[in-house]
Amino acid sequence: MQHDLQLRAAARAIYDACYPSEEWAPVGFDDAERFKTVHYRQAVGAAQEARAVLSDSAVQPPLFATAPRHV
Repeated sequence: MQHDLQLRAAARAIYDACYPSEEWAPVGFDDAERFKTVHYRQAVGAAQEARAVLSDSAVQPPLFATAPRHV
């Protein structure tokens, strides 16, 4: 994933948030990436899903959408 720096950064953020210590994952992100651990693959999958959701305008409503007015 070295070629997609945004996806890698998102995967690292998810990995660090979900596996904050050796209690949760046996290695840090860089080693997990090198060895393609299950923890790493889960973080990458979550990053890919997050990117898909965040880039889908149908899922992301406008921030200042107006509510229907009842008169």
